Amino acid sequence: MTDVIRTRGLLKRFGRTTALDGLDLTVAAGEVHGFLGPNGAGKSTTLRVLLGLARASGGEAELFGRDPWREAASLHHRLAYVPGDVSLWPNLSGGEAIDLLSRLRGGTADREAYRAQKERLIEAFQLDPRKKGRAYSKGNRQKVALVAAFATPCELYLLDEPTSGLDPLMEQVFNREIARISGQGATVLLSSHILSEVEVLCDRVSIIRAGRTVESGTLAELRHLTRTQVTFAHVPGQETSVEAIDGAHDLVIEHGQVSFTVDSDRVAGVLPALAALGVQGLTVAPPSLEELFLRHYGDEVTEAGEPGEVAEPGEVAEVAERHGRHVAPARDDSDASEEART
Repeated sequence: MTDVIRTRGLLKRFGRTTALDGLDLTVAAGEVHGFLGPNGAGKSTTLRVLLGLARASGGEAELFGRDPWREAASLHHRLAYVPGDVSLWPNLSGGEAIDLLSRLRGGTADREAYRAQKERLIEAFQLDPRKKGRAYSKGNRQKVALVAAFATPCELYLLDEPTSGLDPLMEQVFNREIARISGQGATVLLSSHILSEVEVLCDRVSIIRAGRTVESGTLAELRHLTRTQVTFAHVPGQETSVEAIDGAHDLVIEHGQVSFTVDSDRVAGVLPALAALGVQGLTVAPPSLEELFLRHYGDEVTEAGEPGEVAEPGEVAEVAERHGRHVAPARDDSDASEEART
């Protein structure tokens, strides 16, 4: 299986601020890859580099084995991008914006197929395409971007908080569309704060912190890095026997239940001991993605956290002119004098 996205030691600095500090990321063809990290971790900066809108300060970044900075124009015909905060032309209707954005990617050659897909998506997302962009709520602007992305087939989808502003019903529609394009062989890089969404959709996950990858792998692989929760009904007198079970940690008794944790790769060895005690109402819950995430960021809950992600000068205005306002943040041309773009 070939890699569609590959970064090695990726660096990006804005003045004295380091947004990416040696980021390693690999996304294989046909994979739905979750990209997790809080604000300021470097997710959006990574996507800007992959889109060829920001020039890396060091390291390597490749899309389909090509340099996104030098070959952005040709690569953009093979991908779709949806950010978490969509802006639209105020005087274009939603339907006109969808058509324009789809034409920019060259995805309307088969007009009948495009029209049918667009109409299906508009109905699924419950979007009124006749309204002007200025009249749309945040959620409806998000729907316009999603319909434009999904209406024409492409090889790679870069999605940065794509369900921001959507209600739970529309999130389910989004999930079905991800399953559809994945089934057709597309590759997806999904940045999201909705951990349950990533847990359901993604084949693999990368967790980043301060511009570096701290964990990467399948959920099954990552779950082995933390502990499984075991819970059952409390029977007085069992406490000493439970504490004696090899591998049991963090015993807690409350609300009529006993709970403890066990290393995920030792669960099978604990179950016979519990069976011998005749426990009732046994529940064995593998670590959730939220627990895996908090394993790296739990200390920030009580601290100030890391600084917010750096916004590049002129970001909003330049995006509006270059890519239909919803497609990407502004390109970083701070190094343009050193090397002309090809």
